[in-house]
Amino acid sequence: MSTSEQVLIEKIKQLPPQRLAEVEDFVDFLHTREDDQRLTQVATRASEASFAAVWNNDEDAAYDRL
Repeated sequence: MSTSEQVLIEKIKQLPPQRLAEVEDFVDFLHTREDDQRLTQVATRASEASFAAVWNNDEDAAYDRL
């Protein structure tokens, strides 16, 4: 465990019980946001092949040079 993790744990231990629920909610929120970002990145990568024919064509080549 790193020093910064130990400091954070000590700070959390000093909080009153009612604040611990807020900390837990915030940590859950951060995990959810991280999962959402990962899902978005995976979906973007998965759709690139499907859109390649639409994005890479001679008719739109003029726009690529802009």
